[in-house]
Amino acid sequence: MSSNKKQQPATLAEIRQWPATVGATDAARALGVSPSHLRELGRRGECPVRALPLGSSLRYVTADLIRLLSGGTEAA
Repeated sequence: MSSNKKQQPATLAEIRQWPATVGATDAARALGVSPSHLRELGRRGECPVRALPLGSSLRYVTADLIRLLSGGTEAA
């Protein structure tokens, strides 16, 4: 069953518990954008965090998400 309720953005505390890379859904939730928008940024090379191409999908580096969302003041 799908929900129409918008998912809340992930907190830094939650993101710190994530594995080394995450898919577009989690990375987009962390950044407050849609997964499709994030995928498009990654494909164009304009993503604010490293997007690693693995086969036909992209994986996003959690350490980069932490660094970006902490204003660059935190090392992951």
